[in-house]
Amino acid sequence: MIVNLATFAPPWLVVLPRLRFFQALELTQASTALSIVFPAGMAAGMGVSFGMLQRWGFPRREITRAMTLVGLWNQFLNLVFPIVAVFLLTASGEETALLATAAFVGVAILGVAVTAFVLALSSARLAHEVGEIAARLTSWALGKVRRGPVSWGGPSFERFRAGAGELLARRWHLLTAASLAGSLSVYLVLLVSLRALGVDASQLSAVEVFAAWALVRLLGTVPITPGGIGVIELGLTTALVAFGGNNAGVVAAVLVYRFLTIVPTLVYGLVAAGTWRRHRPPAEPVPVPPVGTMGGGGADTTLRR
Repeated sequence: MIVNLATFAPPWLVVLPRLRFFQALELTQASTALSIVFPAGMAAGMGVSFGMLQRWGFPRREITRAMTLVGLWNQFLNLVFPIVAVFLLTASGEETALLATAAFVGVAILGVAVTAFVLALSSARLAHEVGEIAARLTSWALGKVRRGPVSWGGPSFERFRAGAGELLARRWHLLTAASLAGSLSVYLVLLVSLRALGVDASQLSAVEVFAAWALVRLLGTVPITPGGIGVIELGLTTALVAFGGNNAGVVAAVLVYRFLTIVPTLVYGLVAAGTWRRHRPPAEPVPVPPVGTMGGGGADTTLRR
């Protein structure tokens, strides 16, 4: 559970290098907790993340880039995991039609998403056109609720493309590794919960647990209830029992798993939501003029504003 909590922060440290570890932890826990508590769910979490980072002094452009890349990488992994699960099950002599269908859908969506993302990053003209279309559609939707048009458009998408492309060229592998660690730590909490409550490898192998987890994680991306409460428990229990786990042990392990991945985040997140204003991002270094120009001839050091 502690390892899982710690892995929330690294993806944000990759996309926002000036962010400190405990700030990133506060950010992720507060936004996740509020996304579970509030009916708006994901929108509430994103709004909290944006507000916290802006209050800490990060420019809007950096915040938008960071939120987009972290979110995209998480969704890419959610689509990849069922594909990996089908491959592992096939290699071990098992298969499941439902998971194969989910993997097929995942491959199709992933292919379209990755292709669109690569094209948007590689073409300034395409980024501009996509931005203009998105701005017109958003302004049209806002007009239906008597709100004004958006102030962004094609140029904003071009600037995002330039910034995201530069960051990914240097840090895509770090973002991938950090996102993988964050996702797989959740799977490990489930696996340990099952083993601790008597559901051993003779009933459910690590591959079968991974396959059930990957399928339910993909289904959980559809915001049916805040935090997937109820939906994930039912889906995960059904999948694990179908793979051969005993009903009582699986139900107990799933409830423990959900407790360990929700309640600590809720507690820490709500506390963080009330204390984050006290923290500021580290200031950028300001170089001192060469020795002799300040009149004292002191050592060559670095000041921070």
